[in-house]
Amino acid sequence: MKDSASVTPGMEKAGSGAAGSSAKAGDGAAGDGAAGDGAKPGEPVPVGAGAGASKSAGRRFRPVAAAGQAGRTTATWAKGPAGRVILPGIVVVALVVLAATSGAYLVPRALEAAPTPSATPTFTGESGAPGVPGAPGAPGSSWAVPSGPPASAGAFPPGASAPAPGATGLPTVQPTATGVRPADALATWAQQVGMRVSIPVVAVQAYGYAELVAAKQTPSCHLSWTTLAAIGKIESGHGSHEGAVLGFDGVAQPTIYGLPLDGQGGRQLIRDTDRGALDKDVNFDRAVGPMQFIPATWQTSGIDADNDGQKNPNDIDDAALAAATYLCQGGRDLSKPELWWEAVLTYNDVRQYAQDVFNTANDYGLRSRT
Repeated sequence: MKDSASVTPGMEKAGSGAAGSSAKAGDGAAGDGAAGDGAKPGEPVPVGAGAGASKSAGRRFRPVAAAGQAGRTTATWAKGPAGRVILPGIVVVALVVLAATSGAYLVPRALEAAPTPSATPTFTGESGAPGVPGAPGAPGSSWAVPSGPPASAGAFPPGASAPAPGATGLPTVQPTATGVRPADALATWAQQVGMRVSIPVVAVQAYGYAELVAAKQTPSCHLSWTTLAAIGKIESGHGSHEGAVLGFDGVAQPTIYGLPLDGQGGRQLIRDTDRGALDKDVNFDRAVGPMQFIPATWQTSGIDADNDGQKNPNDIDDAALAAATYLCQGGRDLSKPELWWEAVLTYNDVRQYAQDVFNTANDYGLRSRT
C-alpha cells in the first residue's frame, strides 16, 4: 500500500523369492513319494511293503469327498438346537479377532505416515496462489470477507457501490498485554471464516483485528476487513508471493519485495529514500511486505499491531492495521461508495486495480455469509 503521490502497488510487483518357493515345492514332492511307508528317498523298500501299499491304495484318503462329508455333517449340526446357539458365537469371535488384527496393522501405519505440511500456517482451504504484482491491477486468486452495513449505490464510479458486507461476529475484547498478539483472540472466528473463503487463518486474524481497531479509533470510517483482505490478496496473495509463507506470528518468510521503482515497465520512478533499510535497495525504493508499503509511506503509517516491539511492513499484523489507518485517514466514511473508491484509489491510483479490489472484497463478503 502506498500513497497516490508515491507509488501504485499494483504496478510495482507487479529372483531369490522364486528360488525359495521352488525349493519348498521340491521338498513337498519328495515327502509325497515316501508317504506310504515313511521311507526316505534312496532307502530300500522293506519286504511286504508292496502288499500293504496295495491294500492302502483301496482306502486312499479322498480330500474332496471328505470335505463334502464334513460340510454335510456341519450343516446338519448347525440346524440342530446346539448349532443354532453355538455357531453365531463362533462367528462373532472370528470377526472380533479379525478386526483386532486389522487394527493392529492399520493404526501404526497411520501413525507412521508423515503429515502433509500446509503452504501457509493454519491455511484451511486450498493452497493460495500469489497475486500478480508485476501487472498493474491484475488480480491474483480469490479470497476474503467484509463487515459493516450495506451501502447504497453511489456516483463514483458510475453505477458502482461499496462491496457487499460479510458476516463477521468479531469478538469485542482483545488481549492487550505486552508480548501478546491481540489478533489471537480472533482464532475461533478466523478459523470459521477462513474455511469459507480459503484465506490463511493468520491473515484473517490480522484483517479482522485491523477492522476492530479502526472501528474503535475512527468509528465513522466503517472499514470492512474484506476490503483489507482484498488488497492483501491482490498485492501479495496474502503473503504468499514468490513462494513466501506467513508464519504463525504473521511474518512472511522470505521477505516480500516488489520490483524496483525505477521508472521502467510502467512503474513510477522513486529513488531510494531509506538507504535500503526496509527494502534492501540503495538505488530505488521497493514496496515491502504482504500489503506492499513503500518505505516513505511506512515511515508515516507504520505501526506495531502485535505487541512484538517492532513496526514491520513484512508482518501482516502490522501491515493490515497500517493499511486500515491509511484508508480511513481524512475522515472518510467507507460505507459511502464514492469515498470507498476514493480510498482504494489513493492506495493505488489505477482504476483496474480498484475494480479488482472491489470484485474480490464483494466476493469475500458474499462467501463469508454462506
